[in-house]
Amino acid sequence: MTEKILILDFGSQYTQLIARAVREASVYCEIVPYHHKIEFDPSLKGIILSGSPFSVNDANAPLVDVDSLHQKLPVLGVCYGAQLTAKQYGGKVANSNKREYGRALMHKQKEDVLLKDVTEMSQVWMSHADTILDLPKGFEVLANTDAIPYAAFKKNGTGEQPLYCVQFHPEVYHSIEGKKILKNFLVNICGVKQDWTSAHFITDTVAALKKQIGDRKVIMALSGGVDSTVAATLIHKAIGDRLYGIFVDNGVLRKGEFQQVLDTYATIGLNVKGIDAKNLFYKELAGKTDPEAKRKVIGKLFIDVFQEEAKQVEGIGLLGQGTIYPDVIESVSVHGPSVTIKSHHNVGGLPDIMHLELVEPLRALFKDEVRRVGAELGIPADLLNRHPFPGPGLAIRILGEITPDKVALLQEADARYVNGLKEHNLYDQVWQAGAILLPVKSVGVMGDERTYEFTVALRAVTSVDGMTADWAHLPYDFLAHISNEIINNVKGINRVVYDISSKPPATIEWE
Repeated sequence: MTEKILILDFGSQYTQLIARAVREASVYCEIVPYHHKIEFDPSLKGIILSGSPFSVNDANAPLVDVDSLHQKLPVLGVCYGAQLTAKQYGGKVANSNKREYGRALMHKQKEDVLLKDVTEMSQVWMSHADTILDLPKGFEVLANTDAIPYAAFKKNGTGEQPLYCVQFHPEVYHSIEGKKILKNFLVNICGVKQDWTSAHFITDTVAALKKQIGDRKVIMALSGGVDSTVAATLIHKAIGDRLYGIFVDNGVLRKGEFQQVLDTYATIGLNVKGIDAKNLFYKELAGKTDPEAKRKVIGKLFIDVFQEEAKQVEGIGLLGQGTIYPDVIESVSVHGPSVTIKSHHNVGGLPDIMHLELVEPLRALFKDEVRRVGAELGIPADLLNRHPFPGPGLAIRILGEITPDKVALLQEADARYVNGLKEHNLYDQVWQAGAILLPVKSVGVMGDERTYEFTVALRAVTSVDGMTADWAHLPYDFLAHISNEIINNVKGINRVVYDISSKPPATIEWE
């Protein structure tokens, strides 16, 4: 039985960071909306109440009965969770001139297990308008800052479960010893064993897959990406060649990618069939210039091709998918699924159309955990560390109509750019990089000849999760080298520009 911590989500932008910090301490945790019914089974060892964009005094403030939770398990309230606790136990919470945003220094008023080994005047990160003006009766202050008298506090009482609160965000990077505080709560207060490791996950997951799948067959669409590859490897470890992988060449992959991915899958030992459907996709994409139209064509055609291939395999009973935890959280978030900015091409439409039971071995993991599991499974590092690549591929990096000639042009430019990043030890310093072919021709001069050719934009961003991103400050010498490399070797391109837009307001991809 895997021990776990439950994080009740009140809608904070930082809730996933709490989960990641808990996981980094080798403790399994789950995020659920605050109104979710809690199953108090023996595996549940503690509860964390997240922050929130709401005020506890709002008429529509999200509420839970903190005392009922505290009667059963150790509880840690973070920011809003701390203010909610204080208010429900009779304290005073209000919007005051003592609010704090940003960095603050925490002064410990007494030694306590929650703050064990935390240094005096440790930097913490505040982000709240409300503050606790009066602590409830029966509570004790543990730490303060210059502006906040109750930065950390606890409920006193013998023979009852611990109840701790902090008005800062220990989960964020700027709370220097925040993860130490969280670990103190997990290990010294909740008493968890810290046995949530990649090896542990693999053993448990393979056993669960064998039980779920039995003697049935699983079919799975593979993309060459990290998530689908690790998921397939876990399923293969459980059932061997009863996993049937299908990898479709949609004509807008990177240069040489189709064969490279198939070769990697063969090395891993996966049972994968490659389908060359380039011409079919080019035919359907002809004349399409709108980004959403291109995405929908690729998504629909991919499903058609996959279904046709699936018919060739008798007795398929399950569909494998590389769903990861952020996808799961988003689907059950406090505010419901986010507004769609653009449709995504993955295998989202397959379950409804094929009416197959899903196998999702990674639905409990964050992306960095997927990579660690992949490394434990022996998947090659160059695949695990690959930059994210959009499902519609180069189709959304070619602005305007897609033609085989444009694809070939961009494939060559993109390959020289990405290979250059690797050769100059810059690839692992950026989160995502790629070239974009613009529907713009300009005049150039090569030797004594006048040219009128395409422009390529280079994109490289730094990010943690893709939700926000900054443009990567690549060295000028490197950009000059790549510009020359592309212009001198890719016939049809005579101008290279570099995109210095952040997200927001721009997106990482251009379409």
